[in-house]
Amino acid sequence: MRASELTLVRNLPLFHEVADPHFEYLTAAALLQRFPPHVVLIDEGALPDFLHIVVEGSVELFAAHDGRETTIDIIRPVTTFILAAVIRDEVYLKSARTLTEALILMLPAEKVREVFSKDAAFARAVVNELALRYRGVVRALKNEKLRSSAERLANWILKSDEQQGRAGHVTFACDKRTLASQLGMTPENLSRNLSLLSKHGIKSGSREIVIENRSALSAFAQPTSLIDG
Repeated sequence: MRASELTLVRNLPLFHEVADPHFEYLTAAALLQRFPPHVVLIDEGALPDFLHIVVEGSVELFAAHDGRETTIDIIRPVTTFILAAVIRDEVYLKSARTLTEALILMLPAEKVREVFSKDAAFARAVVNELALRYRGVVRALKNEKLRSSAERLANWILKSDEQQGRAGHVTFACDKRTLASQLGMTPENLSRNLSLLSKHGIKSGSREIVIENRSALSAFAQPTSLIDG
């Protein structure tokens, strides 16, 4: 693994304060692989062999049941997944596949658990990471249950604009079917909601959304830190 990639991982909050010998122990056995788009990395119901870290590209977390499938989240650099299953040595509750070409670092799950039991700083970082993920799940649940699909889309646009530099041009990072699934709606509902939001300050195209009136969009979306962070 290149020094620059090791630095990226070292700077993650999860690993930032791990003792040097423990960090070297973890990364000495690591695998760094580049995957093409649409490769399944983990399957829900399977026991974890590795803790995965997205170094480049994007990964979709998804779940399926009785012929139906939904997007849970989209993971971008530099982020770990799925920590809870690794620490508890329990089956994955969701699957993961690459959305784009992706560079993935894989740390052996058993070694992650070993360092968790030996390194107090790492253990604290794991608890903090799991707490952040739990709060993220609560926010997502509130977003799903307390907002209409159009309101969820409006807030997604505002948040994506912030992440992309607040330029007023939101580029789709995935196809619209995946975005619709992530936001808890059908592709048809997504199209209808984009049309509806044209009355509240946006213009949508095939590859991007332009925010023409941020105040009008915010008034409709009503973002709140208790849901949106």
